Amino acid sequence: MNHRHLLPEEIDLLLDGEVGFGVSPLKAHVRDCAECRARVDQARVVVDAIEDLPRFAPSHNFAEKLMARVPVFVPWHVAARDAVGQWLPRSRPARVAVLAAATSVASLVTAALLWLATQTDVLVFATGVAGDRLGALVAQAGDAAIAGVFGEQAFAVLRQSGTAGIVVASLAFVGATAAAVAALRAIAVASSRRRV
Repeated sequence: MNHRHLLPEEIDLLLDGEVGFGVSPLKAHVRDCAECRARVDQARVVVDAIEDLPRFAPSHNFAEKLMARVPVFVPWHVAARDAVGQWLPRSRPARVAVLAAATSVASLVTAALLWLATQTDVLVFATGVAGDRLGALVAQAGDAAIAGVFGEQAFAVLRQSGTAGIVVASLAFVGATAAAVAALRAIAVASSRRRV
């Protein structure tokens, strides 16, 4: 009698009904060994119970529901292609017409940019004019803000004192604002302590 008990893989061979050269010694061992026979019987009960379970088929939209929950990385070029594809017509003649129109617009824009790039003096002049106007707008907005905060008389004094006066006044304003915020915070903390 063999004192070695059956391995799980050997029990699986017996349960599957395999036939062959190595199965007959396993069957002989099960006839002689009560412990292995009990293990095979227990495994057969489990297999029979699994076989008796009802078969469930997934719903027709199971894959769609599952994939909707899976985060899928879409490269930028694929997303761009899909976004453009939604706007393109389905018929071939309409696509050709859209392609021709897009090519014409792209050609006109490219020609305009090339012409503008070759006109450096126009570009320099336009940039200078735009910069001057932007600077004037920023200065006017700053003057209005300072006059609104400090008043017209204080603004006139600040303007006469020059850049140094404006810097000193701005620092004083920031310091006063910080002190006011700190004082309000101290009042709020003291008020909350009194409530407790």
